[in-house]
Amino acid sequence: MDGLISVAPGLTSEQVASAKANHIPRRSSRSLSAILRANVFTLFNLVIGVLWALILIFGEWQDGLFGLVIVANALIGIIQELRAKRTLDRLAVINEAPVRVRRDGREQEINPRDLVLGDLVLLGPGDRLLVDGEVVRSDGLEIDESLLTGEADPVHKQPGDQVLSGSFAVAGSGAFVSTRVGTDAYAAKLAEEASKFHLAHSELRAGVAGFIKYITWLVIPIGALLIYSQLHNSADLRGAVTGAVAGIVTMIPEGLVLMTSIAFAVGVVRLGRRKCLVQELPAIEGLARVDVLCLDKTGTLTAGGMDLDEVLPVPGDRTPIPDNRTPVPDNRTPVPDNRTPASGAQPAGRPARGLIDEALAALANLDDRPNATAEAIRARHPASPTGWTARSAVPFSSARKWSGADFGEHGAWVLGAPDVLLHGGAAYDRATDLAATGTRVLALCRTSSLDGTERGEATVEPVALVTLKQRVRPDARETLGYFAKQGVTVKIISGDNPLAVSAIATGLGIPGGDRSIDARTLPHDDPARLGELLDTHTVFGRVSPQQKREFVTALQARGHTVAMTGDGVNDVLALKDADLGIAMGAGSPATKAVAQVVLLDDKFATLPHVVGEGRRVLANIERVSNLFLTKTFYAIVLSLMVGLAGMQFPFAPRHSTLTNALVIGIPAFFLALAPTLERSKPGFVPRVLRFAVPAGVLCAAAVLLSFWAAHKGTSTLLEDQTAAVITLFLTTWWVLVLIARPLNWWRTALVGAMAVLFAIGMALPFVREFFALEPGDLSNDLTAVGISLVAALMISVAVKLAGTLRP
Repeated sequence: MDGLISVAPGLTSEQVASAKANHIPRRSSRSLSAILRANVFTLFNLVIGVLWALILIFGEWQDGLFGLVIVANALIGIIQELRAKRTLDRLAVINEAPVRVRRDGREQEINPRDLVLGDLVLLGPGDRLLVDGEVVRSDGLEIDESLLTGEADPVHKQPGDQVLSGSFAVAGSGAFVSTRVGTDAYAAKLAEEASKFHLAHSELRAGVAGFIKYITWLVIPIGALLIYSQLHNSADLRGAVTGAVAGIVTMIPEGLVLMTSIAFAVGVVRLGRRKCLVQELPAIEGLARVDVLCLDKTGTLTAGGMDLDEVLPVPGDRTPIPDNRTPVPDNRTPVPDNRTPASGAQPAGRPARGLIDEALAALANLDDRPNATAEAIRARHPASPTGWTARSAVPFSSARKWSGADFGEHGAWVLGAPDVLLHGGAAYDRATDLAATGTRVLALCRTSSLDGTERGEATVEPVALVTLKQRVRPDARETLGYFAKQGVTVKIISGDNPLAVSAIATGLGIPGGDRSIDARTLPHDDPARLGELLDTHTVFGRVSPQQKREFVTALQARGHTVAMTGDGVNDVLALKDADLGIAMGAGSPATKAVAQVVLLDDKFATLPHVVGEGRRVLANIERVSNLFLTKTFYAIVLSLMVGLAGMQFPFAPRHSTLTNALVIGIPAFFLALAPTLERSKPGFVPRVLRFAVPAGVLCAAAVLLSFWAAHKGTSTLLEDQTAAVITLFLTTWWVLVLIARPLNWWRTALVGAMAVLFAIGMALPFVREFFALEPGDLSNDLTAVGISLVAALMISVAVKLAGTLRP
């Protein structure tokens, strides 16, 4: 961009200070006020607050302990979400790629939020456009606007053309002047509209919201019936209010939303410690459901950099350059090269080694934003040779798979994939043999006309084969072994030669790594057939950016949950469409912008922890949902039966506070944060209902039967309620045992500790007095234990038949 320096110095410091800045909200976390509203101003908190006030007015303060629970819930939820917010915001700052601008006549890198209206923004391959603007310089600049318009083909931009935020550069270089920044920019307006009308789908979030919605509608009529029943059948107003409150409070799963929020927040913090940025919370859910992982070889299995290995001259061999916009071989008659060789050019025969090195150096030093291949060559040839000035150039792109330039008297040269530039001949055969060893091979060729390369009408002469060493990540084998054990199918998708990719995959022990396929031979108009080939093959080479997107769609159509990793601009479309897009920290800004998860430390070995965290969160939320909704359903059934029968409610609010703390509240905290390797499957809501409904109904029936049996004797009300509490604890404790399975040492200790605490509470006089427990009637208590044992057996059978019991 040397020419740009003299004609466009950019804004001055004084102009920047007075210009409108690019202030936009980060998408990685919500605001403090939103966190407070979400945890404090909820419908359930309002209902429980009103009930708490009623107890304080009409009942005893011990029966109002449940009010302290919602205070603790709100505080814990706020603290955990604030921890997650701090983690996300800190990592989001790290993830923000600097923007190159010209100010005061020199190039600078600034924070995206420091961009201002009128800034001169410089672009290179992989750069994401953060603001709208007008192009003022284009050196083969190609912009991909597919995320905005859906159009797959990159758009060539010329001075005067408009560019929109949300698009990204895929080839060439250039510059534009920002015309709209902040919330005025096109992408920001789209995001604002999307946030008004759409939230990313989450089965877990939708399931919990559905539970809350329907439970709310059930609580209203059943609560009204219970209040009427207790007031109508009790001469004691205090007892009637206490009984009604006990039933309604127990129906509300106030801890379910809290545990869900805590599990997500802790997951974010844990991943943050591993330098993993979760940009969308539903991504944690996606982590748990992944069963196909698509990996881009470069930057994922191999480290991003490469080393120039050998430059192997080859004899002259002319072949037409095909039109790479289609996979169909070019069978047209080559256009003869009638150009008179200029002095210094050697159009035929075996070129001198010096000329080859000069051509390589000139091509590698064309762009001031070189890709990994150019950087590897520049390490050996750091400067362009004297006299090699490009008259015109074609920048590299993943779809084209080659780049080139016309150097005037030195001729036009191209550098790219041998199987794209060459069709047959000794050079092609040698390149194929080299690729089969896992070596990356490029062909350096002279062409009769650079302009003809885009039309597929030029004639090329292979001059040399260039080999590059790729550095396989040391942790790749162990990481891939983890996914194999976890039942996650790995697909290697690369733009490189399929033989080279297959050699690397086989060397890493990837199952099916020897089964490679050239993506140019795949069907483009038969998604079903494409899906079959994707299921039966592991390695895919010469994959175009658009094909990567088609691969993701085809796998999803076959019922797979697809995660896609990538680091290059050619991965952007596929990352956007995948169920879970994972970008490497050293990747392009555009890639990191669209990914839901970014591995900031660029470590492939972090992926198992990412997937494991997602599985932990979702499996454990399902566990605690079973606990909370079992409580809700037994309370609903109890309240309905008591209301219809017109009888006394079998326990007081303090009784439900005690049992809920021991079998739900305390265990749920541990279960929600426990490690697990279970892969989540669709059907969260039906599975929870198949467990919670029969378990809740049987618990309610057992409690009511115990209370009724005790009430028929000569025992006091406190003794009758104590029998009901014993049954309530034992049946719900057994539900906890079933949910905690498979039992290991710490889960066994957890459920055992809860039983011991209840026994201690029943044994200590001051605890019995505080919680109004009076286990004085041995017959009642033994009957309660017997009913509990039968109910526990029936619960086990019921949930086993429902297919939800873990082995």
